[in-house]
Amino acid sequence: MSGGGDDGRRPSGSGAAPGGVRLAGRTALITGAARGLGRACAVRFAREGADLVLLDVPGELPGVPYPLGSASQLAHTAELCREAGAAVLTRRADVRDLVALEAAADDAEERFGRIDVLVNNAGIAAPSGRPAHEIGEAEWQLMIDVDLGGAWRAIRAVGGRMVAQGSGSIVNIASTAGLVGYRHFAGYVAAKHGLVGLTKAVALDYAPRKVRVNAVCPGSVRDDAAMEGRMLAEIARSLEVPVAEHEETFVRDQPMNALVEPGDVADAALWLASDESRQVTGSVVAVDGGFSAR
Repeated sequence: MSGGGDDGRRPSGSGAAPGGVRLAGRTALITGAARGLGRACAVRFAREGADLVLLDVPGELPGVPYPLGSASQLAHTAELCREAGAAVLTRRADVRDLVALEAAADDAEERFGRIDVLVNNAGIAAPSGRPAHEIGEAEWQLMIDVDLGGAWRAIRAVGGRMVAQGSGSIVNIASTAGLVGYRHFAGYVAAKHGLVGLTKAVALDYAPRKVRVNAVCPGSVRDDAAMEGRMLAEIARSLEVPVAEHEETFVRDQPMNALVEPGDVADAALWLASDESRQVTGSVVAVDGGFSAR
């Protein structure tokens, strides 16, 4: 086991909080769940009837120039999900650690019996902000290892179980950086393009066993205080954009003149996790207000 805690299952016969039951009776495992898009997906899934396995580091990673989700933030996400009616299991797991991910998947199966949905959300945006030839080898490896290798390890830990049960949905949270290039973000762009490619390849691997694999590519997501998101602020710092002005700066690049909300991304992930998208696999859904259409 990789640490963490849990509370009791949702009482028999009780439903999710008002909102829906599109994931009733299902278990979703979400990486990077302490805050930001991970929290938004977790709460949205809980409201739709899912039970949840929430993973995060939490803490700091050497080489990442900002703090990652904390243990208290992971606990807060779990509490929000329990308030929505979900049974929740939390585990500390670094997505660079296959053993920890496999242990978390074992714990999930022992507790809930199966894993129906995997949301690969864990990721980092920095170290970035420099041209490719100024990136150190350790910095490059860290970015690829977390943002691409982490998703592959989670698929390795969970995918075989879904194949064995003949059903499942894997949702990879990529980025518009998986569709277009960004100056001074070579490592991030390479990792997210790789994640889109991984999505398509694994979708073909798993299609005969009715396990679907899709990617969501968010554009600039607002740093919602309730979700404790800070990705946009960290990208602004990497680009040396004043943090106090960063949202206004990013809005100027959006065709719809508004930032994407965390709930917009969670809604897309929910659709891909649910039976409403049962014939959708190997697809890439851009939630970017038209940014990548230019």
